[in-house]
Amino acid sequence: MRMVDLIEKKRNGSAHTKEEIDFIINGYTNDDIPDYQMSAWSMAVYFQGMDDQERAALTNAMVHSGETIDLSAIEGIKVDKHSTGGVGDTTTLVLAPLVASVGVPVAKMSGRGLGHTGGTIDKLESISGFNVEISNNTFIELVNRNKVAVIGQTHNLTPADKKLYGLRDVTGTVNSIPLIASSIMSKKIASGADAIVLDVKTGSGAFMKELKDAKELANAMVKIGRSLNRKTSAVISDMSQPLGYAIGNALEVKEAINTLKGEGPDDLYELCLTLGSHMVVLANKATTLEEARNLLIESIQSGKALQHFKLFIEAQNGEESVVDDTTKLPQAKYQIDVKAESTGYVSEIVADQIGIAAMMLGAGRATKESKIDVSVGIELRKKIGDEVKKGDPLVTIHANSEKVIEVIEKIKHSYTITSSSVRAPELIYSIISE
Repeated sequence: MRMVDLIEKKRNGSAHTKEEIDFIINGYTNDDIPDYQMSAWSMAVYFQGMDDQERAALTNAMVHSGETIDLSAIEGIKVDKHSTGGVGDTTTLVLAPLVASVGVPVAKMSGRGLGHTGGTIDKLESISGFNVEISNNTFIELVNRNKVAVIGQTHNLTPADKKLYGLRDVTGTVNSIPLIASSIMSKKIASGADAIVLDVKTGSGAFMKELKDAKELANAMVKIGRSLNRKTSAVISDMSQPLGYAIGNALEVKEAINTLKGEGPDDLYELCLTLGSHMVVLANKATTLEEARNLLIESIQSGKALQHFKLFIEAQNGEESVVDDTTKLPQAKYQIDVKAESTGYVSEIVADQIGIAAMMLGAGRATKESKIDVSVGIELRKKIGDEVKKGDPLVTIHANSEKVIEVIEKIKHSYTITSSSVRAPELIYSIISE
């Protein structure tokens, strides 16, 4: 088998066999296939696409390019949730303890963030003492005992994906549905999940700006999951504006705590109930989504979900008292309001620009070497559809420096206020399930 022949085959629109895909991924992982040939093949895939069988084979090859996590010692069906990313996406902080509180095992392997804010690990480390550097045995023990634990990504998972993503990033082939879908699903499957719920974002703050592209990606990932014997569902949700009100690590932890109390933003609460219901059903803890939803609501209303969050924090050496007193979370030195310059209704918030503004404050990483300030961020005061009067705060900036003129200007340019009333965007566009 020669790589040049396989490049030509895909360039001409033909489908690869499983053996051919294994040859490509193994060869590239082992440095037998050079970057220039893999670049040519990636571009051929970008233009010619892949069928369902090819996508499943590519995902499977990337899963087996490195280590896989064996979670068989954990009792029950392990359900993972993956979001394609957005601004103010606090769902994991709410969902992990929430679905665990109704008996669904959540064995979460998370990374640090690169972008608007930190990843789940960075956010949890806003809590004093919280430790993700735990052994596999301790990780499994905690999930069996408490139904939830979060560990850092220390394993050599999907090295083929890491290598291929780096290449795609510099060759203009990132936006390829087969390559995106196999990249995401390979990591989830290698992490040991039995079932996967996908939150596919669409809108200005999402990777997939257009709804049709988000639907295509969601369908592709659900089909891959099914092909590789994983129960898989996808929820396509709005990211035309930030989710909830908080963008920033400690701020998002506080918002997650409020949501677990039943006092969080309506959109974050509703999305967590939707995603959580699918997780509960896939774990066979409920037979219908309505039954699952009622279980989750009852857990929130009874205080069980909040107690489970405290249990989760305490088990990983965090200061669990932050749940009762959120002032113990890191606080920024300055709170600066950005005020509306006209009266009317908020018609648009450019979500990714708000995210960049938060990163400029230090809430996220521009590069892997950047250091995060977990105390800083942005708190929205008005969202799309809200009425505003001139001088009303649109957002509150949480900063450790008063020199935030550029951040203020970026936020102002991200908001559009019109004289006519505007409807808030739909939160859930579509659900793709088995």
